[in-house]
Amino acid sequence: MADREAFDEVVRFTSELIRIDTTNRGGGDCRERPAAEYVAEQLAGARLTPELLERTPGRTNVVARLEGTDPSAEAMLVHGHLDVVPAEASDWQFDPFSGDVVDGVVQGRGAIDMKNMDAMILAVVREWARTGVRPRRDLVIAFTADEEASAEDGSGFLADQHADLFEGCTEGISESGAFTFHAGPGMQLYPIAAGERGTGWLKLTARGRAGHGSKVNRANAVTRLAHAITRIGDHEWPVRLTPTVRAALAELAVLHGVETDVHAPDFDADALVAKLGRAAELVQPVVRGSANPTMLDAGYKINVIPGEAVAYVDGRFLPGCEDEFHETLDRLTGPDVDWVFHHREVALQAPVDSPTYARMRAAVEEFAPEGHVVPYCMSGGTDAKQFSRLGITGYGFSPLKLPEGFDYQALFHGVDERVPVDALHFGVQVLDRFLRTA
Repeated sequence: MADREAFDEVVRFTSELIRIDTTNRGGGDCRERPAAEYVAEQLAGARLTPELLERTPGRTNVVARLEGTDPSAEAMLVHGHLDVVPAEASDWQFDPFSGDVVDGVVQGRGAIDMKNMDAMILAVVREWARTGVRPRRDLVIAFTADEEASAEDGSGFLADQHADLFEGCTEGISESGAFTFHAGPGMQLYPIAAGERGTGWLKLTARGRAGHGSKVNRANAVTRLAHAITRIGDHEWPVRLTPTVRAALAELAVLHGVETDVHAPDFDADALVAKLGRAAELVQPVVRGSANPTMLDAGYKINVIPGEAVAYVDGRFLPGCEDEFHETLDRLTGPDVDWVFHHREVALQAPVDSPTYARMRAAVEEFAPEGHVVPYCMSGGTDAKQFSRLGITGYGFSPLKLPEGFDYQALFHGVDERVPVDALHFGVQVLDRFLRTA
């Protein structure tokens, strides 16, 4: 059971990490080292021996191993990232990097994504050092750089160049799961992530005939590109149910009193989702793939037709659906537009009938007995993708008990990011309970 010092530390660590500006603007524009040195200092205070590792100067990762009591047990990876997305201060009601605690809420960029979980990890292992607790399994604790961009300087670098540090790890936990999702009056869900859609960020290039803007041009690169991205934006992707999503739909149907057989050949996922009220938000984005045009770049002068036009598309595909994703994009782009992966990462699937999932469920239910734990698949991705190269099965488990009206998911990369102090205390208790028994 977490003690008062752990409660105090998790709040302090969250605030102090927020005050270390680790904004990742992409293209290498980030410096995580000050935050890495901070967490390394806290790990050293827990009598661990952290290693600071860099692929690029200033882009620092921290890894430490906490030995368990059972040498024969498989190790577990517990990881969080240190970087955050940019915050436009003029859009916020408070300083994005203040880390202030106001009315029982810690304010600032990273409060949800994910310096809160970083702080929970530190608070738990430091409490264990004070009280002499050791987990059953070895825990490999990693704080990574560059998750908010390509992960090349973070988990990708660690997986490719320092695999030895993760020896024996078969499972891992990180963001984002076990948070309170208020699905309606009296219904509190705690979704645990057991899957991620794959990442398919695309660069589209249309080529045509350059010329004067006053002349008819049937080989206009901008027009060709516009046709392609319109087809992509309008495309209705087919329903493809993964085991995680099917399990989520089955549990949500029971909780909402909807009789259905999610394994029936004629099962209509969209029809069920329409009956789930607010809970539909957990499954609607992941019953199918997606591709959203997000950026355009063409031309240099209004009266000059360019010979080339470029667009970027944020594509996501479900486990087992990458070939279909390729084929669909080939068809939608057509003969006049080429596409390549700007960034690609695999889709993930984790079992929901595993002992680890059962222990996560039990830990949440101990401290939130009124809640209902359900599995879900993330619409986006995490560092678990890179660590999967090492054979590590990843779950999203960063527990928070949140009040009604607190829109957790909207605060990811959102304005006025914040986290309640009580939610951090809950998270430390649940994380402590789970990692002791994992």
